[in-house]
Amino acid sequence: MSAQIHAKVFSQRSVALIALSIATALPIVWASAANAVSLRVKLACSRDYYALCSQYASDSPEVRQCMRAAGEKLSPRCINALIQAGEVSQEEVSHRAAQLR
Repeated sequence: MSAQIHAKVFSQRSVALIALSIATALPIVWASAANAVSLRVKLACSRDYYALCSQYASDSPEVRQCMRAAGEKLSPRCINALIQAGEVSQEEVSHRAAQLR
């Protein structure tokens, strides 16, 4: 295998392993399947969780309440992921943003 191909394969494997490690290490995992949150939301909101709601167990109902209460403090990345996952509607986000103006 040439050095370039070997480096590219190694790089792709490294990225995949890092992504898998992050995904499995994130504590934003809700207890039941009905309340499960997508990997995309977990990745997009992990910083928000640590900054705003890490005082709550990641599998507790208080996490969702805390994240909802933190609303305007959430990062745009997290908000967009929550909208796409159906956790919150664009209308609710827009309404809350209008209230802050």
